[in-house]
Amino acid sequence: MSSYILGFSEIDQSKLMIVGGKGANLGELCQIEEIRVPDGFCLTTEAYQRIIGETPLLSKLLEQLSLLKPEDRTKISQLSGEMRLHIEGTTIPEDIKAELARHLIRLGENNAYAVRSSATAEDLPLASFAGQQDTYLNIIGTEAIEQHISKCWASLFTERAVTYRLQNGFDHCRVHMAVVVQKMVFPQASGMMFTADPVTSNRKVVAIEAAFGLGEALVSGQVNADSYKVQSGKVIEQQISTKQQASYALKDGGTEVQEVEADRQQRPVLTEEQILRLTRIGRKIEAHFGSPQDIEWC
Repeated sequence: MSSYILGFSEIDQSKLMIVGGKGANLGELCQIEEIRVPDGFCLTTEAYQRIIGETPLLSKLLEQLSLLKPEDRTKISQLSGEMRLHIEGTTIPEDIKAELARHLIRLGENNAYAVRSSATAEDLPLASFAGQQDTYLNIIGTEAIEQHISKCWASLFTERAVTYRLQNGFDHCRVHMAVVVQKMVFPQASGMMFTADPVTSNRKVVAIEAAFGLGEALVSGQVNADSYKVQSGKVIEQQISTKQQASYALKDGGTEVQEVEADRQQRPVLTEEQILRLTRIGRKIEAHFGSPQDIEWC
């Protein structure tokens, strides 16, 4: 088994500290019958730790960050900016590159991939790190994937992430970054599902948000979404929004928010059958993890 890369089939919750929250959850999802997860692998936190440990300047900057207080905004901005700049400028070691290339060849090196940050303090029940690190969609080519892995490592040091850790007592030196590399899916629709109503915390109600195209623009608040609520196998509420824009993959890589055709803007994203099927999937995932879940779907 590789010390730097694990396939999803090798991952479960026990690997949290080497694959991060997102990586561990993807590994668990792969174990649930009838739940389809796009194939991929995780570059473990050991790769990130090696980059930090073998670059004296990064280790020094990390120590300086650890001495700051949340109100030291100017210094946080300066040091976190330097950390990101130097991480992105640090060359990935050749043995890690070679291992990455082997896994990409196995999955198809010319395929498009999502490159996703997975921090060890992410998706924890007592903290809310969601959205603080970066995800990049439709990345094509080994060199581009390597560049975006470095960007994911660097995103551990955005001003927002650094300030949040300082405010909540998380040691910068003890939070590490893994990176998920996962085959892209190009959906007609995508969104979020909450197996407990996020507004009322009612565990009998599943709440679903759905938008056309890729889910990144929905998560970031760039596009409007339809909202549905389901209880006891019935759709009890739905709000159909005017969806003027949606995010789509570009042919040569990356994504773009585009205009939705006028005759589709007020059309429901999901049918009732699709809503109820999603709900059943959500309940199955909730049962596996033993607690309410928020789930990205497409």
